[in-house]
Amino acid sequence: MSITTATQTARSRSVEQVVPAVASADVPGLTLTRMIATQHLDHVDPFLLLSDFWPAAPDEPVGGFPDHPHRGFETVTYMIGGRMRHRDHTGANGVIGPGAVQWMTAGRGIIHSEMPEQGHDDDGEVRGFQLWVNLPAADKMSPPAYQEYTADEVPETQPADGVTLRVIAGAAAGVTGPVKGIAVDPLYLDIQLAPGVAYTQALPPDHAAICYVIDGDLVVAGTDIAAHHLAVLSPGGEITLHAGQEGARALLVAARPLGEPVARYGPFVMNTEAEIHQAFQDFQAGRF
Repeated sequence: MSITTATQTARSRSVEQVVPAVASADVPGLTLTRMIATQHLDHVDPFLLLSDFWPAAPDEPVGGFPDHPHRGFETVTYMIGGRMRHRDHTGANGVIGPGAVQWMTAGRGIIHSEMPEQGHDDDGEVRGFQLWVNLPAADKMSPPAYQEYTADEVPETQPADGVTLRVIAGAAAGVTGPVKGIAVDPLYLDIQLAPGVAYTQALPPDHAAICYVIDGDLVVAGTDIAAHHLAVLSPGGEITLHAGQEGARALLVAARPLGEPVARYGPFVMNTEAEIHQAFQDFQAGRF
């Protein structure tokens, strides 16, 4: 079965590049892989990084990400299992549970930690994703801000048999996600397809788009994409996803490119090298 959420457009998208997940930083008890910001793919404007994380071994204590700074972009943490405790230097403190999302605008600077919590059997095994989204130059020094939504606040819809969508940002199948007011006008979908089911999603033709296969086997615009691989999509008005015999789960994310210079070093993403140096000086001087 195949469904389309908006009027068909003349040009469908294709797969420009298939990117494997690459093992990333050594975090005790945690497997962390990265699909964007690797030797295979530096970035897809405005997406700066995409990572996938889960426990390295059963019953092993799960590590996390102690205090670290950010400036000049947004981090999007989406949990599909387990719980992530967030704290920052302003005193903000909360938990991102299974099915919940946190869209954090680092702006001019924030120092925070993200630590998985265990011992909640009904929350499942820790599993989540983090996406970094660039900010336009005009917003890079804006005040830090958060949008946090529980699983119940992220709408889920089944527009056809075998198709389940969770809409985090943007609109799909007549449903609008809770995340609002983001400069790059993003679409962020968690898509689950039963075996053999196809789904077609309309996208703004000029928006950059990526599709990450979480589980199962998925054909994206006619190209086989295995689990733990990312498809970078060409421009166009729609994309068709077709699940194989195992069914599939994937993240589909699109946003308006900024078309601005990118200067990045570790946790800072600005437009010039001088701004990166200033970010380090401000952090070291306690001006975040």
